[in-house]
Amino acid sequence: MKVTTKCIRKKKGVEKISMITAYDAMFARLADEAGVDIILVGDSLGNTILGFESTVPVTLEMMAHHVRAVARANTNAMVVADMPFAVAHKSFDTVLDACAELVRSGAQAVKIEGGAKMAEKIGCLVEAGVAVMGHIGLEPQQVLKLGGYRKFGKTPEERQKLLKDAAELQKAGVFSIIAEMCDAEAAKELSASVDVPVIGIGSGPDCDGQVLVFADALGLTQTPPSFVKRYADLRAAVIGAYSNFVSDIKNGIFPERK
Repeated sequence: MKVTTKCIRKKKGVEKISMITAYDAMFARLADEAGVDIILVGDSLGNTILGFESTVPVTLEMMAHHVRAVARANTNAMVVADMPFAVAHKSFDTVLDACAELVRSGAQAVKIEGGAKMAEKIGCLVEAGVAVMGHIGLEPQQVLKLGGYRKFGKTPEERQKLLKDAAELQKAGVFSIIAEMCDAEAAKELSASVDVPVIGIGSGPDCDGQVLVFADALGLTQTPPSFVKRYADLRAAVIGAYSNFVSDIKNGIFPERK
């Protein structure tokens, strides 16, 4: 059965939500067959696939290209696409056009970083028919301003800001919220404070669901974040397979004459 925003909302307090990134048809198909609820075509493709140091260089054109690849392979999971760096801060017409491009490319929803400061614009997008997922806590697109990555919600002031951000996003009409790199107790309080599901990444076990970057979960990255659980060691397996391939060629073993 196709996962929709209604399905995701109904899981709040009933069933934990599973979400993982994919950027191409192959890994989207595998995630879908595994029963993942949401596939995120994240701007993390900049770091993971395209070799950039951050998500900042990723463009709308790049995002739409990868959304189309994922959508072609996906059957049941909900496809969510990241709004790339700076686009959401442009005029409403420009943001709406960007959302329309991602939706026409195959996304069922768009994820936008930013809390209360983005709520008014998100509300207008929802009125226009765009399903929006919020994103608070660590906002990777702000890395140049922040000077690096860190936890949020450790102080009472930051905790109150997270609660306000979530409340404003809920009022604006988001169907769910990503809470990234939030203090675990703050994330627990945050999840309980809103009626929409809060999906965590590096924010402890008490969120309504969890999301990981596929390369981190599969052990393809050399230095994944400390909160990541590695479910496989595909990096070693792939390097081993490639090494055997090279060796067989060098030693005349592959291809066999038959």
